[in-house]
Amino acid sequence: MATVHLRIGDLVWGKLGRYPPWPGKVVSPPKDLKKPRGKKCHFVKFFGTEDHAWIKVEQLKPYHAHKEEMIKINKGKRFQQAVDSVEDYLKKAKGKEQNSDSKSDSKGKKGPSKPLKILEEDDEDLSALKDPSEKPASSMEPISKRLKIVEEDSGSTSIQAADSTAINGSITPTDKRIGFLGLGLMGSGIVSNLLKMGHVVTVWNRTAEKCDLFIQEGARLGRTPAEVVSMCDITFSCVSDPKAARDLVLGPSGVLQGIRPGKCYVEMSTVDPETITELSQEIKSRGGRFLEAPVAGSQQISNDGMLVILAAGDRTVYEDCSSCFQAMGKTSFFLGEAGNAARMMLILNMVQGSFMATIAEGLTLAQATGQSQQTFLDILCQGQMASTFVDQKCQNILQGNFKPDYYLKHIQKDLRLAISMGDMANHPTPMAAAANEVYKRAKALDQSDNDISAVYRAYIH
Repeated sequence: MATVHLRIGDLVWGKLGRYPPWPGKVVSPPKDLKKPRGKKCHFVKFFGTEDHAWIKVEQLKPYHAHKEEMIKINKGKRFQQAVDSVEDYLKKAKGKEQNSDSKSDSKGKKGPSKPLKILEEDDEDLSALKDPSEKPASSMEPISKRLKIVEEDSGSTSIQAADSTAINGSITPTDKRIGFLGLGLMGSGIVSNLLKMGHVVTVWNRTAEKCDLFIQEGARLGRTPAEVVSMCDITFSCVSDPKAARDLVLGPSGVLQGIRPGKCYVEMSTVDPETITELSQEIKSRGGRFLEAPVAGSQQISNDGMLVILAAGDRTVYEDCSSCFQAMGKTSFFLGEAGNAARMMLILNMVQGSFMATIAEGLTLAQATGQSQQTFLDILCQGQMASTFVDQKCQNILQGNFKPDYYLKHIQKDLRLAISMGDMANHPTPMAAAANEVYKRAKALDQSDNDISAVYRAYIH
């Protein structure tokens, strides 16, 4: 983008990293926020969000001159809401100007129009910058400019991050050294967002070639899990199942060999509570600190930095991870003692897996009874069950596109673990059990490495 000359109050399009330009306004930075050294930049408050950031001048364009161009290339709902917020702000500012002029005319005084009012952070009119669709955070207690805590009756806590890291430039990355083990569908997106938000990250993956892209983006390379843990203050891991999680910690050159007093280990894999308890005890036996933090989402959601993180274990580790969680997700919940996050995640995935199987069953029943599958989807997406998940998965099925966004084999694993958890609690899970059989059938048809929507094929073969 071309360099522009701007001043406080100017409306702009700001470009941050790989994300699309977003409407904002040049404002005065907080007194305690220093300007980056050696960079010509302006402090921008983005419309439709609570985000603000230093943006290089070459990444800025005047709002009015480039409005039509930006609207053509950006079509998202939140983007349109942000543009609407800009227009509302301009109308309000214009209305104030006209009222001022009319008062001057009534007094018989003629002079130049007053300049548009420049809104600062503490101005009442700053509400024009906010997303009109956002609900007021009635029970939120701010603990920093970017971090809010929600205390619920259940005793759980939520760190509320921005709605999207797409314009999340106000994160101050922790100065702690971050390690990450496992660069699969979910881990790759997480690491990418950690790097983009300025964290110092050392990576390791069983297939070393997967590390190359992240090394090019600025990550460091660890030769073994033990080496990564020894080099870093906080190490995250995200692998496929309980066996892989155990092997990573307890195996040769594993995590446990690098743990020293004060080292933090965060298990993000979706596993059973028993595995979490075992790993927690092993880490703490070496003086380490342990947190579990499985994530709800998919590859695309991970790439977008919109994961929901469920954490449990050492509360101080949870707090130390706040900038990391904000970089990788939109919301993070603290659920108490280790094991609780695993339980909650298995329940969530049990519901998602069962729901996906039911949708596939509905599509095949529509076809079997001579009904249009596309019409079924159109009707579904106009009703109470309408969601991005339903629309995307049904479109995958209708197009025969089963490229994995969340592996079918992993949702079947989660169903199996949830059913086992129900057995241990003496609680029936007949719906999950039925869905599990359908996924097992899909796996027998070589659909394990396809997307969960490929469960559809279990009904047509």
